[in-house]
Amino acid sequence: MVMRDVRIKLFMTMLLLICIGVVMIYSASGIYASEKYHDEFFFLKRHLSFILIGSIFTLLFMMFDYKKLRRFARPALIISVLLLLLVMVPGLGREVAGARRWFRFKFFSFQPSEFAVLAMIVYVADFIARKEHQIKTIRWGLAPVVCVLGFVSLLVLAQPDLGTTISISAVVFLMLYVGGVPWRYLLFIFLAAGLALYLLIVSEPYRMRRIVAFLNPWADPKGSGFQIIQSQIALGSGGIFGTGLGHSRQKLFYLPAAHTDFIFSIIGEELGLVGTIGVIIIFFYFIRLGLKVVRNAPDRFGYFLSLGLVCMLSFRAIVNIGVSCGIMPTKGLPLPFISYGGSSFVFDMISVGILLNVAKAREVT
Repeated sequence: MVMRDVRIKLFMTMLLLICIGVVMIYSASGIYASEKYHDEFFFLKRHLSFILIGSIFTLLFMMFDYKKLRRFARPALIISVLLLLLVMVPGLGREVAGARRWFRFKFFSFQPSEFAVLAMIVYVADFIARKEHQIKTIRWGLAPVVCVLGFVSLLVLAQPDLGTTISISAVVFLMLYVGGVPWRYLLFIFLAAGLALYLLIVSEPYRMRRIVAFLNPWADPKGSGFQIIQSQIALGSGGIFGTGLGHSRQKLFYLPAAHTDFIFSIIGEELGLVGTIGVIIIFFYFIRLGLKVVRNAPDRFGYFLSLGLVCMLSFRAIVNIGVSCGIMPTKGLPLPFISYGGSSFVFDMISVGILLNVAKAREVT
């Protein structure tokens, strides 16, 4: 009975975040959509279609026994690798602003890296469950996962997508640590990854500009620091109670990506400190419910699967809010359930469907 309550509350919390997203996406994108597409409901209608698709997949994963996902752990990972390779092929993958990350369909853009994230979490959860007595060893426990993670990360970096690479790496490392891998092994890999991250940043001018903008956005207020400055202006303009729903000024072509990566800033401007704190509290409550699912998972696979999903959603929410507030460098990660987005939004909903499935399995055991 307790887990049934957790399932209901988890689903209702996700639904609340989605409803907030629907309202804020229309508010943040209406004028921009009217100017560019001559339809103020352009992004809202597309987002509603994403909700419909996400709802169908969520229901399917709620009814599909999560334990059967273990059969598809390796095939799904192989498919994700093939998709990551295919998206780099000119004519198949869609290039936007120098990044080739999407397969473009009529009304839906599919981002294979989102599928790769889910596939990687399922694979690592299955691996830890199978290698319970070998996970502490380098040869049979740590090395295989690190090799797979490294290969997938290289493909995602080739798009390029550093934010997704960092997020999936952080989640996998946490899963391995909880799974029993000695911290000294992970520390060594973490230091090596830190060096690689440094080289990746200094090797690309646009990444260096992001770091410089993060440290001192006013050094280039009309260039690399523009987005962060406009985001902070939006948050500061809202005060305690906000300017009122629909009355944001920063969405009037000042703040780029207002309905996607920086929707939290529009929430702060229109709903004020009260609105932003409210959203943060809802996310904390969502995470708390997710951790209850983790703690009560009926088996080892379900435990690490739900742990990976909760950590991924939490990481994205924390990073997105941190970037909007200017306390983290720009990463390009959406705010789960609230930001406008196709495949990222759908896979976030699928993640909740799997969590509800794990909770349901505990309820009936």
